[in-house]
Amino acid sequence: MSEVYVARRSRLRDRWTAEGGEAALVSRSANVRYLTGWSVPGAVLLLGADGRDTLLSPSAPTTDGRTEPPRATGDLRCTVLPGNVPDPAVAAAELAAATAGPGTSLLAVEEHDLTVARHRALAAAAPRLRLTDLGRAVEQQRLVKDEEELAALRVAAEITDHALGELLESILVGRTERHLALELERRLMDHGADGTAFPTCVGTGRNSGLPGHRPGDRRVEEGDFLSVRLGARHRGYRCQIGRTFVIGPAPADWQIELYELVFAAQRAGREALLPGTEYREVDRAARHPLEAAGYGDLLEPGTGHGVGLEIGEDPRLSPAAMGKLDACVPVTVEPGVHLPGRGGVRIDDTLVVRPQADGGPELLTITTKELLAL
Repeated sequence: MSEVYVARRSRLRDRWTAEGGEAALVSRSANVRYLTGWSVPGAVLLLGADGRDTLLSPSAPTTDGRTEPPRATGDLRCTVLPGNVPDPAVAAAELAAATAGPGTSLLAVEEHDLTVARHRALAAAAPRLRLTDLGRAVEQQRLVKDEEELAALRVAAEITDHALGELLESILVGRTERHLALELERRLMDHGADGTAFPTCVGTGRNSGLPGHRPGDRRVEEGDFLSVRLGARHRGYRCQIGRTFVIGPAPADWQIELYELVFAAQRAGREALLPGTEYREVDRAARHPLEAAGYGDLLEPGTGHGVGLEIGEDPRLSPAAMGKLDACVPVTVEPGVHLPGRGGVRIDDTLVVRPQADGGPELLTITTKELLAL
């Protein structure tokens, strides 16, 4: 598996040296993991101009259940820093300066991940280096997933579907949003998740359909909409599912109408997930039915996003997004409408972009989207 990370670092090195770069410092946690396979808070990766790379960590990294310190593999050296080193990024800048040739050398850094104070600390630690911006080069490289990554996402989705399916078989009336969220998270772990992909959202009644709603003490009542949004993390990779149900023997007419409208919007967005489609066209496909029904002012800024080592990574599916989809890019499609004081509907799926010749978009989260009365 180490050769996968060697290849990823080589691709990144080829890209920035072609643009005149020399050494590069990767500080964003997900990017460090993508390029090394190791995960530990605060670790950074220095990619050397000489082809030798160094992982600098404040403690022994772990990955995929392994707890032993990383060993040097291929062109990767691993250094666990002593406790008196406050910032591995500063240590990496000092190392880059010590190994640079004569004259002024370039050090590319992820400016979008650095605070102003940390950027200044790097410059002060290595005054002979000229800091330049690596930009989102690693994030762009992470867009298209390989088969190992997609396999991890499929397992994460399967775990999530199982956890949600089991909850639907239990008694829900009278239980609080907070209780249901905790139970969902426990079931994710019971089915083998490494953790949650993001904080689980549960909203009932007037709270249903709210984006990012934090579960509270409101209890589930007959006649409520119940919206849930959850996801498992497996081997670092995260998926997302969102579903809305009705509590009671039968939904009201307004609930059926709103649900069918959101479902049509979500289906239109899913069907647009083909290689070569512009990001904003996918958003437009999902957004148009809701705007035509008069709900434009109630919509979120985007209707989907990429998933992988992070939830909410590139690409963004929004009206202003620039770029086109590639095959093997996993994204969410998640339109929703919330009616203040009444409740709302959210339907979220995680899918992988595939060409029509391969059957079109691959649906990873398969829990039914039928409007269930629970």
